[in-house]
Amino acid sequence: MPLPSAGAVPVRRSPPKDVRPLDDTDRALMRALVDDARVSNKELAAKVGIAQSTCLARVRALRAAGVIRGYHADVDPKALGHDLQAMIAIRLQPHARGAMAQFTADLSRRPEVLQVYFVAGADDFLVHVATAGTDALRRFVADALNRNPAIAGTETYLIFEHTRAQPHA
Repeated sequence: MPLPSAGAVPVRRSPPKDVRPLDDTDRALMRALVDDARVSNKELAAKVGIAQSTCLARVRALRAAGVIRGYHADVDPKALGHDLQAMIAIRLQPHARGAMAQFTADLSRRPEVLQVYFVAGADDFLVHVATAGTDALRRFVADALNRNPAIAGTETYLIFEHTRAQPHA
């Protein structure tokens, strides 16, 4: 079963529309939603200590402003048969840098790709992938990446364990 790919996420996210200072209540709402995005409005309001109507209005305002960009399921790749995860550093050829948006969009549609990060430094991208095993990872790197004329080079880092950081809102 393929993993949900990064292709479902827009290539470029626009900055929040109304960047007003966030107060303690906004931060508490975001911490609670990061912890459990499926929490009901009633439970969320109780956790934060505000009225349900206030809670709903604040969450809607945070979404409208682009502060809350969406809600996502955290799927364990192993449950879908993708036992091996890796981060792949990608360096583009100089001539390919003008088409980075298209490159990112194409890469994001690959079923192995979970996340694509555009980074500063010697590499242009870090790509988080999940595959069924080493053979599938090797095929992805060799066939999908290293044969691509836009790519100057790759470096693959296997992920042994991943720990999600606690919310910092």
